[in-house]
Amino acid sequence: MAAFSDSSPLASFDPPARTTNLVLLLCFLSIVAEGYDIGVMGTIVPSLLADPQWRLTPIEIGAMGSSALLGTLFGSYLIGVVSDLMGRKSLLIACVGLFSLSMLGAAWAPTPFAFSVSRFIGGLGLGGVISAAAALTIEYSPPAKRNLNFALMYSGYAIGALLSAVVGMALLQSQGWRLVVALGATPLLALPFLALLLPESLEFLLARGQTAKAQALATRLGIEHSTLYRPAEAATSKATLKAVFAEVFSRHKIWGTLSLWVAQVAVVMCMYGLGTWLPQLMRKLGYDLGSSLSFLAVFMLSSAIGGIFMGRIGDSIGVRKTLVGGYIIGALAISGLTIKGGLVTNYVLVALAGFGSIGVAMVQLGFIANYYRAHARASATGWAVGIGRFGAMSGPMVGAYLAAQNVEVKWNFFAFSAAALVAAIAIALTRNPQTDVK
Repeated sequence: MAAFSDSSPLASFDPPARTTNLVLLLCFLSIVAEGYDIGVMGTIVPSLLADPQWRLTPIEIGAMGSSALLGTLFGSYLIGVVSDLMGRKSLLIACVGLFSLSMLGAAWAPTPFAFSVSRFIGGLGLGGVISAAAALTIEYSPPAKRNLNFALMYSGYAIGALLSAVVGMALLQSQGWRLVVALGATPLLALPFLALLLPESLEFLLARGQTAKAQALATRLGIEHSTLYRPAEAATSKATLKAVFAEVFSRHKIWGTLSLWVAQVAVVMCMYGLGTWLPQLMRKLGYDLGSSLSFLAVFMLSSAIGGIFMGRIGDSIGVRKTLVGGYIIGALAISGLTIKGGLVTNYVLVALAGFGSIGVAMVQLGFIANYYRAHARASATGWAVGIGRFGAMSGPMVGAYLAAQNVEVKWNFFAFSAAALVAAIAIALTRNPQTDVK
C-alpha cells in the first residue's frame, strides 16, 4: 500500500538528487527550529514550577503550555490554505520568522500572561511551517522515497526538542529558563539562506498558470521540462477553496479524512502530554532534574530515529500496518512505565514510548500529506494538523489536571497510553488510499 497518490499531477516527477537533498535539508532545519520551540516547554516546566516570582500551579503551567498549541490551531487552518493560494516558500520563511521572534517575546515576558500571548503568536507560525514543509518535501522527493524523506524531514521536530533538552541540561540550573527560551530565536539568522536557496513549488507555479517561471526554475534545478507537463485531468484541479473542499470531503475520502483526524488528535495528545510532563513525572518517580531531563532527551532521540526507521518500513510493507503496529508498541511501553523498574529498564521504555508516539506520528503526517492530490495537499495536511491541536492543547492540560489532583503517577501514563491505542484503532479503520484517490 503506497501512501502517496499516483494521480498527483507530478507523480512521475523525479528531481535530481541534489535538488531533493537541498529541499530536504532546508525543510528539516525549519522543522528543527519548530521542534525546539515546542519542546522547550517540557524542558522548562520544572523550573517554571520552582520560579519564586511567578509561583505557578500545575494548571497554570498546563495553560501556558497549551497557548502556543492554540495558536497552531489557527495557523494550521489559515496559513495552510494561504500556502496553497500564494505559495509554499514565502509562507515557510514567514512562519519560521514569526515563531522565532515570539521566542524572544516569551523570554522577556514580565508575566505569565505575556508569556502565553507570545507563545500564542508564535503558534500561528508553527501551524503553517508544518504544512508548507510537508508539501515541499513530498513534491521534491521521488515517489519511491516519499515516506522515507518525509520521515527524515519531520525527524527535525524530535531533534529540535532533543536540542532543547540538551540545552536545558547545560544551562537551566546555572542561567535559568529565560535564556533557554531566548535561544529559540536563533533561526532568524537562517532566514536569508532560506530565501536564497529554497525553491518554490513547481506544482504551485503550474497550478497558477506561471509556466514560464516553472520552466526557469526547473532549468536552474536541473529538471527536465518534459516532466512539467500535466495530464489534462489533473490540470483542472486548481488550488481554490472549492476544489480543496471537494478533494478532502469527497465521497471517496470523507471516511479516510475523519479517521485520520481522530488518529491525529489522539497521537498529538499523547506526544504533547508526554513531551510537556515527562521530566516532571520522572522527578516524581525519584530522579533529580538532570536525570529527568535526560529521559526527555532519550524520548526525543528515539522519536527521531524511530520516525526514520518507520518511514523505511512504511515504504516496504505499507504505511497503515506500520502505523498501527508502532502505536501498539508505544502504548505498551508507556503503560510499562507504571511498573517500577530499574534505570536501564525505564530508559528502554521511554525510548520505546518515543518510538511509538512521535516517531510514528512523523510517518502519519506523511501518510496524510500523500493521501490527497497535489492541489489540496498543503491544506489537507494543515487542517489535519489543526484538528490535532485539540489533542495538543488537551495533552498538557490532562497532565496538569492529574498533577493538581495529586494522583499516582501511573494514571498519567495510563491516560497517554490510551491515547496511543485510540490512534492505532483509528488508523486501522482508515480505508486504503489507493481506493480513495479515485
